Amino acid sequence: MAQVTFSTQQRDALFGQSPWDAVLVVSDRFVLADWPEVAQLIQHAASVDQRIGNEATLLLAPGLAGGRLVLSPTGDLDSDYEDVRRFYEAAETGIKMAYRAGARNVLLLVDGPDADARYLHGADVAALGCGQGLYLNPDVEDATQVRVGLVDGQDVDRLTALEQGRVAARDLCGGDPEQMAPPAFADYCLALFEEDPLDVSIIDDAEQLVRDYPLLSAVARSSFAVARHSARVVRVEYCPEGEIHQTWLIAGKGVTYDTGGADLKVGGSMAGMSRDKGGAAATAGFMKTVAMLRPRGIRIIAEMGLVRNSIGSDAFVPDEIITGHAGARVRIGNTDAEGRLVLADLLSHLREDAEKAVNPRVFSLATLTGHVGRAYGPYTGVVENSVARRGQLGRVMQQLGERWAEPVELSTLRREDFAQVAPRSESEDLLSSNNGASVNISRGHQFPLAFLLQASGLDQYHLASDKPIPYLHVDIASSAVEASNPLYGKPTARPLTTLLAMMSEL
Repeated sequence: MAQVTFSTQQRDALFGQSPWDAVLVVSDRFVLADWPEVAQLIQHAASVDQRIGNEATLLLAPGLAGGRLVLSPTGDLDSDYEDVRRFYEAAETGIKMAYRAGARNVLLLVDGPDADARYLHGADVAALGCGQGLYLNPDVEDATQVRVGLVDGQDVDRLTALEQGRVAARDLCGGDPEQMAPPAFADYCLALFEEDPLDVSIIDDAEQLVRDYPLLSAVARSSFAVARHSARVVRVEYCPEGEIHQTWLIAGKGVTYDTGGADLKVGGSMAGMSRDKGGAAATAGFMKTVAMLRPRGIRIIAEMGLVRNSIGSDAFVPDEIITGHAGARVRIGNTDAEGRLVLADLLSHLREDAEKAVNPRVFSLATLTGHVGRAYGPYTGVVENSVARRGQLGRVMQQLGERWAEPVELSTLRREDFAQVAPRSESEDLLSSNNGASVNISRGHQFPLAFLLQASGLDQYHLASDKPIPYLHVDIASSAVEASNPLYGKPTARPLTTLLAMMSEL
């Protein structure tokens, strides 16, 4: 893949002889009051080319770095309903044009409304858009190095760490069913964190998995016989020096391929199911970013459950009753609702960590339901438990996602959601799901949280308990991959950037 690196550059890098071979300008109106020389060149071009300011264009620009000037407009930013994604998209388009023109050392100049708080992070978001534009899947052999020089005062260390984490998340999410099968995913994590200040452990023993992660192992049961598909649990812990003020506990769903199991996906619905590991991928990428930035005061423990939901003679089936790690007896309603089973055991282990942790906050990241796409389109859906709702954690995530080009829609957990998973007989404590696809079920992305709370034991840490624990369930089923091609498009690494922003707000 094209390797993107960021560096800080001075204003004079735009002019004269330099190693930089193109200038990319991302703007809404290209007024460029702080760059009169560039603005004059654009005005001359606009007098003979009506595309200027309306679509991405490449200009011959003697006197500027490399003699190339790429203009990529954001479009009108005045609408009440626009957001900072315009900078991300424009930068993505512009860097692709510069790359196709032969540029490998591109200076990024971002110009937008100064007074509009929606675009406060426009320059940083544009830099991340460059990374998205140049990313290629890991199986594409392209070792080209692309440098992006930042002249608008962006925090290069932060952006570099973000992009490294986002590359890892995209690699892991986008890898095909064999490239990133559970053992391969785990091996990638080992290599990724090899030199980082993280404690990493991998559980690969089938007997231990069945004992300690029984719901997860039920999903993986038909894949255990195939060594290259056998399940893994990856646990990663970051513990900084000094006093700990808060603890984050993150569960990442990593279904490396989802056939639906015995409730087989039919009619072409299986295509794209190698991306059902987007939650674990984002978790791994986030931990890489954290390891590079080494924030103080916050301890982070992440568990990623890596399984393949295979069909076969040993596949689990609806009506089975399986006792999870937290002790709840779960009746399987639909084997294609497997992600919540994986998460429940992970969350139960993290619950045990949370019991003795300082100021714990729990997250689950998952490509969990088709319903979230039906409800919200290409946006991330977040559902809070009562403690998180009282503390407005979901609202914080929504506000920060808006500022960092990762919009979030906030849902509310209701009493009806608990009724959806209530036992249907004396034999079980919980029903995992209805027997239909979530996309066709009322409140299909909300009620899984009711199951996760009870199946993991986190329901005991409610507002009136001795230790209330806030928990955010983050459903990225419709935002983990670019909306333009949800089956085969580039992974987005959402919500990695928003999670990093939350660390400084909570």
